[in-house]
Amino acid sequence: MPQTRYELAEWKPCRVNIDYHVEVDHNFYSVPYQLVHERVEARFTASTVEVFFNGRRRASHARLTGRGRFATQLAHMPRAHRAHAEWTPSRLIAWAEQTGPATGRLVAGILEHRPHPEQGYRACLGLMRLGRVHGADRLEAACHRAERLRSYRYRTVEHILINQQDRLPLDEVAPARPALPHENLRGAEYYEEVYADAPDDREAPRVAPDRDGHGV
Repeated sequence: MPQTRYELAEWKPCRVNIDYHVEVDHNFYSVPYQLVHERVEARFTASTVEVFFNGRRRASHARLTGRGRFATQLAHMPRAHRAHAEWTPSRLIAWAEQTGPATGRLVAGILEHRPHPEQGYRACLGLMRLGRVHGADRLEAACHRAERLRSYRYRTVEHILINQQDRLPLDEVAPARPALPHENLRGAEYYEEVYADAPDDREAPRVAPDRDGHGV
């Protein structure tokens, strides 16, 4: 007799999305990032999800329950994402709030509008670089102006700072954003322009959180 019970398996054709995950039963599983946009096949049982490309298994995960959850293996990430893997949304927001409340709200907004947090990390760490280049006061003023424009984007803040629009007076104060849940800012919708707001890889600062989770 077999040592393990036979499990009924289903197969599903998938296309690897921009964030190197495939969707199976409303949850998302990583594959090697080199397979982005490729057509693959997912084999899934009650306990396991496997992903095959050209007949070869390229990923295997324990099957998730619920909806909108992600299973991501570090080895599947691009190098830039691996460098950011130790960051979490709450740590990024905590760092931003050290600069000022507007910077904290802007970082929260950037993460809120990304279907997968790692896609927002590059933009948030890019803001950190802007703060080092232009100073914390100017970054806070630029984030305040971007918030007033309701544009939660790295590129907006960069444009404001380059053109020194942060030095101009604001006619009115932007309304404060409500507190956001920081640990689960993931959604199930994906779109091609997700990286349009991220700084170039060469601009991303090489930083690591200290013991309290703040960038140094």
